[in-house]
Amino acid sequence: MSTQALTYLFVGLSFALYIGIAIWSRAGSTREFYVAGGGVHPVANGMATAADWMSAASFISMAGIIAFAGYDASVFLMGWTGGYVLLALLLAPYLRKFGQFTVPDFLGERYYSKAARVVAVLCLVIVSFTYVAGQMRGVGVVFSRFLDVPIDMGVLIGMAVVFFYAVLGGMKGITYTQVAQYCVLIFAYLVPAVFISILVTGNPLPPLALGAEAGETGQSVLERLDGTLTDLGFAAYTEGTKSTVDLFAITLALMVGTAGLPHVIVRFFTVPKVSDARRSAGWALVFIALLYTTAPAVAAMARLNFVETVNGTAYAEDTPEWVKSWEGIGLIGWQDKNADGRIQYAAGAPFEGAPDFSGETGPSGERVLTNAPTGSANEIYVDRDIMVLANPEIASLPGWVIALVAAGGIAAALSTAAGLLLVISASVSHDLLKKTFRPGLSERSELMAARGAAVVAILIAGWFGIHPPGFVAQVVALAFGLAAASLFPAIVMGIFTRSMNKEGAIFGMLSGLTFTILYIGRFKFGWFGGGGEEDWLFGISPEGIGAVGMALNFAVAFGVARVTRPVPGTVRALVERIRVPSGAGAAGVH
Repeated sequence: MSTQALTYLFVGLSFALYIGIAIWSRAGSTREFYVAGGGVHPVANGMATAADWMSAASFISMAGIIAFAGYDASVFLMGWTGGYVLLALLLAPYLRKFGQFTVPDFLGERYYSKAARVVAVLCLVIVSFTYVAGQMRGVGVVFSRFLDVPIDMGVLIGMAVVFFYAVLGGMKGITYTQVAQYCVLIFAYLVPAVFISILVTGNPLPPLALGAEAGETGQSVLERLDGTLTDLGFAAYTEGTKSTVDLFAITLALMVGTAGLPHVIVRFFTVPKVSDARRSAGWALVFIALLYTTAPAVAAMARLNFVETVNGTAYAEDTPEWVKSWEGIGLIGWQDKNADGRIQYAAGAPFEGAPDFSGETGPSGERVLTNAPTGSANEIYVDRDIMVLANPEIASLPGWVIALVAAGGIAAALSTAAGLLLVISASVSHDLLKKTFRPGLSERSELMAARGAAVVAILIAGWFGIHPPGFVAQVVALAFGLAAASLFPAIVMGIFTRSMNKEGAIFGMLSGLTFTILYIGRFKFGWFGGGGEEDWLFGISPEGIGAVGMALNFAVAFGVARVTRPVPGTVRALVERIRVPSGAGAAGVH
């Protein structure tokens, strides 16, 4: 059976599984739609959390950005994994003890204010749509390559699948679908990683392969990659180019942004007890670690294989077919600048921006580009989001492995997209309608509103997937910065500080969110005349500015709280109950 047929088979079977689970677990009440009835087993919830957490950014894009950025991309590993530990230990048990459906629900009750609830919904929607744009882009990339459809059509197919099981099953359907998606995605990630690890080093454990000898060179994978890249004019793979301040800021923004992500937090509302929230957090960390300890090895070996199989090859005779396949959908581009018929991979920008294909074929067989500068020796452009997906092809693995990776990439993107879309719909139907503007809304009407909001959210997410503001991991990093600057401080202060009032929380969230959006808008999208690296505040990039936004949020919140009315006694008692088990005495908070 051909690779294409295997891909259709694997993806089709996985879709049938997801839809079957959605039908079996159809939500019949708002509690099942929002929190899966609150009865999910900790191990199952751990798997679902891992699938929710390991999005297209983790599966598709993280290894790709590490492959090309090397040491500088370690911020993703440290920030995302450290942030999950922070969430599991610092916030999850207390939020589960509070016992509400959504993050705005907690903030609205804790800060005794409909305005706080509405501001929290605003923050949640902005963060979630920024995040989901990356997921839908990932879906489009996978479909376009492996199912031979345009990227835009791939996004539309993904929207249709998510629509079915998210709108029908709600959190109940999503939870059990994500258990299946985790099994698919982790198997799809580990199998090619083990294959490639054995081929490159003979060691079947990818995390150990980084330090193992690559072939018979006498050098480890990292040493060989360092030498190969420096010979081509690139910086050494194991040396960073970012400043220490920027590395610290990005890592912190990713870490605290993780702890403020609403679609991950809501997973801890789906278990029966507080102790189950802790247990499911532990299981999720185990499941997440399987991918995150493997990703650095996948990245390094993918970059090494790419250079050694592509650089210097004659395009017409020797260049692997996978290069031409990805070139066909615009995610690889080559311009024969020196007219020698061979691909030259070197330091420097191959094109001005993304490749702009003219639709014509050049003398060497390449698709002619109209924006290739002559000052750079580099002739090939590679979209970072394709490295994990192309890895099996680069290493000439069997067709069934390529098909498996396609199914895994789709599972990773769809699992997180569904979780994000659900928290958006729950916030609109539960927090805006039921708890704010239409308190008399019946449960049936609320459930219908939730499903309607999910439909609208899917349509908007699809538009963002077709018009993404960057590659997957980059878009997701911006979402984490927005979460760090807006929701995280309000949640932490709501749990650990009895004296934080509604005015402080509201102004803190608005100031942190506004500052971060304006900063990202200026340096990513050219607002207010744009600016370069020399204009960055404290030398911090847009990906790390969420850390400054968080500090601003805290400062404004405490400043406003000092000059406004104190917190009512009933709310102080609420914080006491959240923080301390019954009979344990007074809490040591202030």
